[in-house]
Amino acid sequence: MKSPLLLAAFALAACTPAAPASAPPPAAAPAAKAAPAAQPEDFGPAQGAPIAAVLTDAPEVPPALHRTAPAHVVVDLEVIEKVGRLADGVEYTFWTFGGRVPGKFIRVRQGDTVEFHLKNAAGNKMPHNIDLHAVTGPGGGAASSFTAPGHESVFTFKALNAGLFNYHCATAPVGMHIANGMYGLILVEPPEGLPKVDRELYVMQGDFYTQGGYHDRGLQPFDMQKAIDEKPTYVLFNGAEGAASGANALQAKVGEKVRIFAGNGGPNLVSSFHVIGTVFDRVYTEGGAHFQEDVGTTLIPAGGAAIVELNARVPGDYAIVDHSIFRAFNKGAMGTLHVAGPEDKWVYSGKQADNVLGAPPTELSQPVVAAAPVPAAPPEPTALGKQVFGSLCASCHQANGQGIPGAFPPLAGSDFLMADKHRAIGIVLHGLNGPIQVNGKTFTNVMPPQSQLTDEEIASVLTYVRSNFGNHGDAVKPAEVAKQRNAKQMANR
Repeated sequence: MKSPLLLAAFALAACTPAAPASAPPPAAAPAAKAAPAAQPEDFGPAQGAPIAAVLTDAPEVPPALHRTAPAHVVVDLEVIEKVGRLADGVEYTFWTFGGRVPGKFIRVRQGDTVEFHLKNAAGNKMPHNIDLHAVTGPGGGAASSFTAPGHESVFTFKALNAGLFNYHCATAPVGMHIANGMYGLILVEPPEGLPKVDRELYVMQGDFYTQGGYHDRGLQPFDMQKAIDEKPTYVLFNGAEGAASGANALQAKVGEKVRIFAGNGGPNLVSSFHVIGTVFDRVYTEGGAHFQEDVGTTLIPAGGAAIVELNARVPGDYAIVDHSIFRAFNKGAMGTLHVAGPEDKWVYSGKQADNVLGAPPTELSQPVVAAAPVPAAPPEPTALGKQVFGSLCASCHQANGQGIPGAFPPLAGSDFLMADKHRAIGIVLHGLNGPIQVNGKTFTNVMPPQSQLTDEEIASVLTYVRSNFGNHGDAVKPAEVAKQRNAKQMANR
């Protein structure tokens, strides 16, 4: 019995009219078609034995590849759920790619074949997967990488597009997995590589949603409603307050060209990425191939990235911030780029003079105010009080507590401050407006309330000030702050 397809072919032949007897001979058959051209992204097959990808934790970046041909690259990444530090005295249960937030930095070359192994540690409680924005395929790999605890998933993809891309978990509820720290960056280098720089760094922003308030102590659970309402408790670089500042500050040297791979895990907020005191020479917008020059602040979308380059010309500490500025000073979105090396007064002089308005200008050859004398045996300040003073108080009252003559009153040797401890607590909590007498001089300022600080932070900073800068006072206790705070709240009801 003939197949339906064969019968159809016979029927089609029967319906075709015969050529007339006088028809000219058929034209010569066309030449065979050339093989289809290779796709623009096809740089040829992977060459050589498989290579294990070098993976690094922020702020470190794997070295440039310097390969001339595509390779078969094997990426091994393990999901680890663990309790870690969110801020001083604050813990959180992070879900991580590789044990840290952000996840491991992955570096491959355009045209590479990437064999991805996603492991879900046996002690974990949740299933996880991975969506790499560098992947062309369903879910960016998420559809092939759903992994139960104690299991491993494997899939392979071709790195077709060069650029800097976010990756994250995409297991439901997706937002919760991302908010718990499941994000990182993958760089797909173009075949010729990126332009040479002296130093590369990895920084990634994320927003965190805790049931407690900012700096509430203890292990903080995730708050789904805050996340839905897009009201984060913390906005942080590299997963924790202080992860990119203080002892963990990013390092560079004068004269170096620095490249920062900056990502934004979200899950909700767009980042206004800025390094205070520098101009980005180049910004590769959203991590792509094209760049802008001479940029001060660049937007990084949630789930996106940017490559920024700068020249470290003058030594000092440069604050890295989300310039949605309350996030920096009140939610933790602050890091530091510490640049070491010789001064260049041609580029930046530092402070040269401080003149009283209306008085003849004078050039100062020494600091504006002398350092406060150090007591013979000063009490040891609490780290928390010193930290709060440095971030909130020093800009007006100066790092040595001397204030600015005619503008901001001194805290050093202050008769006003030391006369009434409870008044000092009230000023920090509720602010101050109007003239005051300090050491025989009148100051008229507005000090905004700092009620966003915790009772412990206010007690610590006042204790720090009252036991430094030539002051000798007793400690302020958190219970004393709480009493005034509660009395004010009751009075306003």
